[in-house]
Amino acid sequence: MALFLCLQAAAQSLVLLHTNDTHSNIDPDASGVGGILQRKAIVDSVRKAEKNVLLIDAGDMVQGTLYFKFFGGDVEYPLFNMMDYDIRILGNHEFDNGLDELARHWKGVKADRLSANYDFSDTPAAGLFRPYVIKKIEGRKVGFIGLNVDPTSLISEENYAGMKFKDVIDTANATAAELKRKGCDLVVAVTHIGYRVSNCKTDDLALARASKDIDIIIGGHSHTFVDPKTPDKTPYWIKNAAGRDVLVAQTGKYGRNVGYIKLDLSDFGNRNIDYEYIPVTDRFEPSAYSREMRDFLAPYRHVVDSVNSHVVAWSEVEMENGREVGPYANWTGDFAARFGRQVADSLRRAGVQVAPVAFGMMNVGGIRQPMVRGAVTEGQMLSTFPFSNRMRLIEIAGRDLLETMRIVAPKGGEAVSSEVRVVTDSAGRMERMLLDGADIDPDSAYVVSTIDYVANGNDDMTPMKRHREIWRDDREVSVRILEYLYDMTRLGLPVQADSSPRFIKDVKYDMTE
Repeated sequence: MALFLCLQAAAQSLVLLHTNDTHSNIDPDASGVGGILQRKAIVDSVRKAEKNVLLIDAGDMVQGTLYFKFFGGDVEYPLFNMMDYDIRILGNHEFDNGLDELARHWKGVKADRLSANYDFSDTPAAGLFRPYVIKKIEGRKVGFIGLNVDPTSLISEENYAGMKFKDVIDTANATAAELKRKGCDLVVAVTHIGYRVSNCKTDDLALARASKDIDIIIGGHSHTFVDPKTPDKTPYWIKNAAGRDVLVAQTGKYGRNVGYIKLDLSDFGNRNIDYEYIPVTDRFEPSAYSREMRDFLAPYRHVVDSVNSHVVAWSEVEMENGREVGPYANWTGDFAARFGRQVADSLRRAGVQVAPVAFGMMNVGGIRQPMVRGAVTEGQMLSTFPFSNRMRLIEIAGRDLLETMRIVAPKGGEAVSSEVRVVTDSAGRMERMLLDGADIDPDSAYVVSTIDYVANGNDDMTPMKRHREIWRDDREVSVRILEYLYDMTRLGLPVQADSSPRFIKDVKYDMTE
């Protein structure tokens, strides 16, 4: 009798395992964290222990390592099918190679493909996605909605041409209400909009507060680790418009954690939900790893490992990537300025009149991996700068630079070269932009060395689009950075970093002092 009751209790539960923003991190990192074989072993162990398990991904499963750089998704998509995902949605980086490639890969996706607020009717991806799916589990109906980020100033326009975007909150509320009318006991929104964002776009917290019929939000995009152990830092129970609690979950990035949500199917009304996470480590024996996945990976891994072992430089410092502007952003901005001045010199020698390059500017979101102290490999740099961006020299008005800095300063700034200081108030709002110690003149024109992603006004830097192009490179920025590192190595110079802040709060900074 006791055994029967135990089995009955297990049968009345539902486990939602979830991932987000794995970004082509197929292998564990240097500390043994992450890795798709390790994630599969965790999922398999939970499926063995629990009767009702659904595996969900909230987007951005590609872009960020050599696996995508070299093979364009031909590694990640088959591996995710081998993971047996039940529900998947798009991230913005699934668009990186355009809609034709997106459609090619997603036609073979075995999971339920959801997107309620992207209309692909006039694109190659027409018919591949549906707004929601209803799963019947132990006599209960659970509805799942797919919700995606506003692509404006985030995805390159040519990569989503023809796709129509519908408002997140309006779509979510209408779809959730429809699911409730269809008898769903629980509604789960799987989103790729970000837990908390600062660019005036809808995020998971705003969605939760504006909803009435959504019970759980499983999110991605912002790389936020919503840790149930630190609810003050990352609240995960949010009051909705009706005063009821909505669970908001996200696992961070790079597949370092698997989210674990356990629901009591017999007690939805009291929000009887257990939210945890499972760290992805190398604690498993080799026998726990999928042979099918290992065999599939072997030839691709051989290529990646050969490039990852090729040393091109030596670094004296460790530099972290991420939204926070620091030494790596400074190093990248300084590279842009140096490269742009070399190009300008070459153009002048060819008889082209070019004003001096004022400064360099890159986006911190384009720096995808940290730099470790010691040997720097070719593979590391290709993974750090994986996007198909190209360097450009542009001429732009000072007023447009000032407007751009007003946008990026509250987010912490971007990667700018050493000539620039942006002074902000305590809330991060820009007060002044200085170039070599002098205020930017709104009515003057400045030559800036940057990449096409920034010049095209992405990452919300829309004023940058108002420029005159002087020169455009025909090689990817990662190639130019590798050339720079080779030159430094030939000269016997290690990688060093300037840690001085270039976006400064609460200081009336004067570079002439």
